[in-house]
Amino acid sequence: MDVQATYDRIAAHFAKTREYAWPEVESFLDGRRADRALDVGCGNGRHTELLAARADAAVGVDVSRELLREAVARATERGFDAAFVHGDAAALPFADRSFGLATYVATLHHLPSREARVRSLDELARVLEPEGAALVSAWSTAHDRFAEAAPAGADAETGFDTTVDWTLPGGETVPRFYHIYAPAEFEADVAASGLELASLELSSGNCYAVVTPAGDGADAAGNGEE
Repeated sequence: MDVQATYDRIAAHFAKTREYAWPEVESFLDGRRADRALDVGCGNGRHTELLAARADAAVGVDVSRELLREAVARATERGFDAAFVHGDAAALPFADRSFGLATYVATLHHLPSREARVRSLDELARVLEPEGAALVSAWSTAHDRFAEAAPAGADAETGFDTTVDWTLPGGETVPRFYHIYAPAEFEADVAASGLELASLELSSGNCYAVVTPAGDGADAAGNGEE
């Protein structure tokens, strides 16, 4: 399933339903500031807006060009400064150690394989400054809607792949790929990457991890370019 095509198709309607920042993101950012901040999977820019108030420069990156258009429109309408860049979470188009603060919210679970998901976490570690911090979230098996939807073989250690339909105003349904994380699996993927887990919590059926680079994450994860 092509994530870019999916979100390009639903971008305008999706953006209208994503007006407000998540409280967990607001709590994470409370008291934090950085010279440069990054919003991975920025969507319509609602969390980029929060980062722009806490950094000298804020950047949102998303695989969907149509969502990036929505983000630019939001920044223009609401008067905040941010740059919006087309890019893949598993191959971030930024230099090592570029950002002191980042959010990676409700995006990790859209990557189609564990390899890609862990690689994206490595990329986050690479672009964070040594003292930087990020918030990573993903849907989990603790969510009420998945209590009875897990396939045979899913357990406390194992998540599963599924699709969740998005219904457009005219009634068209657009399937979206999700990997629904078991909390222990989410923790294991963070541990397998160049990130170090500072804290982990479940909130509203989502896993939220506050992470920092583990050791020299930039060297371990390779090089990127801006």
